[in-house]
Amino acid sequence: MSSPALSILPRQPAPRGESFPLQPLLHLDSLWIQVAGTSCNLRCTHCFVSAGPGEDRHALMARAEVQRHVAQGLALGVKEFYFTGGEPFVHPEMLDILADTLPHGPCTLLTNGTLFTERRLEELRRLGGGARFSLEIRVSLDGPGPEEHDTFRGRGAFARTLEGLLALEHHGLLPIVTATQGPGDDALELRERYVRMLREAGLRRPRLKLLPLFRLGREAARTRGYQAVETLADLPPESIDPARLQCSSCRAVTSRGVFVCPLLVDEPAARMGRTLGESLGAFRLAHGACFTCYVTGMTCGNA
Repeated sequence: MSSPALSILPRQPAPRGESFPLQPLLHLDSLWIQVAGTSCNLRCTHCFVSAGPGEDRHALMARAEVQRHVAQGLALGVKEFYFTGGEPFVHPEMLDILADTLPHGPCTLLTNGTLFTERRLEELRRLGGGARFSLEIRVSLDGPGPEEHDTFRGRGAFARTLEGLLALEHHGLLPIVTATQGPGDDALELRERYVRMLREAGLRRPRLKLLPLFRLGREAARTRGYQAVETLADLPPESIDPARLQCSSCRAVTSRGVFVCPLLVDEPAARMGRTLGESLGAFRLAHGACFTCYVTGMTCGNA
């Protein structure tokens, strides 16, 4: 099905005295669904959406609501789906939601890896093995050892996450480990440390994705938020390739509406509308997180 023509009207004005680049939505390929809202079994000190037990700023999304968003996305050309939170496995119907969606496109589930049960693992193996499209499981680690990871996620979290990674591989699901690259980290050295640790722990085929640090949510309180110099203000429009940033091809849906990307679901100016159809306009790159995406060339996707 071909996608409708996409409007390039701005959704927000630039702050007075500053001019921010206008990022068009070139095509809607990826849909991020904050299925668990901000509910999580952990309360990580750097969580960019400040998720945790009892956090209901964004609510769990009902299965029927997810089905509606998936159907709308497919009609607009969406090709892949990402399920996030919070922690997706606090949602009592997460496996059913995956079963609903996998017939329509590749699905990726983003998890902290601490809530796997034998039943869930068996069902994930069944879903992944019988699906027409791929099922990816992404598991977050915040350091190649407990002394780093547990500082962010709580005592014992590193051991539980490693146990979850090994269980996924044992059940034929090759997880993608997502790790944060700090401002002073050398990417090659950090990658080598993670891969070595994962192999020594027993993971036969480690897969790793490095993401930059975003100064959002609890991370802004833990260290600092974005500074005035960390901005794309007054950047010449011709210096930005419209296809460089993830927001040229994705949108994120939560219980509170549709946002430009999964990083900015707590930014009122990043809310694009109530429905996907209302979210097809362009977006002013006026947030500090836009600066991080631009300078690092990152994507939240699996690429």
